[in-house]
Amino acid sequence: MFTKSKSYDTGSQGLGIPPAPEPTPSPTPNLPAATPAARAPEPARPATRSSNLSTLAAGVKYEGNISGAGELQVEGNLKGDVRVARVVIGEGGAVEGTVHADVLDVRGRITGAIVAKQVKLYATARVEGDITQEQLSIDQGAWFQGRCNQAKRDTPGAAMLEAPEKPAKTDKPEAKTPA
Repeated sequence: MFTKSKSYDTGSQGLGIPPAPEPTPSPTPNLPAATPAARAPEPARPATRSSNLSTLAAGVKYEGNISGAGELQVEGNLKGDVRVARVVIGEGGAVEGTVHADVLDVRGRITGAIVAKQVKLYATARVEGDITQEQLSIDQGAWFQGRCNQAKRDTPGAAMLEAPEKPAKTDKPEAKTPA
């Protein structure tokens, strides 16, 4: 008649939610006892994504610089410099400013310099500015106006591909007074 209740810890699903109660058969005259229906297995829940993707949606205009260690997808208009690990410029996206990234995929427009390890210009891309990169791929139909400089890791220009270091703090010499 009474059952001992269990505490619902975070368990394998990590939600702390008790399972749904099993239906109890109710005594009904003239009907055979129903066996409890087999419960269908719950669909697998998608693993929590730890992606650091930020999206600038279509129709959004943003003015300012964006920097971080994550990924940025631009479908709207951005006026400012970008410095993130990966940048994807969608077909309707536009960036006016310098773009620094490890990986850059361009389907839209960029007006400004590009400094990246890998750059891919798709057929719908329109780039006006200089590109400094290790690897460059340009699809047929892409439009590019500017200079392109290949910077390998062992060349002096490769320093541009690295993240800027904070300037070293310099102490000014103190003025000494005669004793």
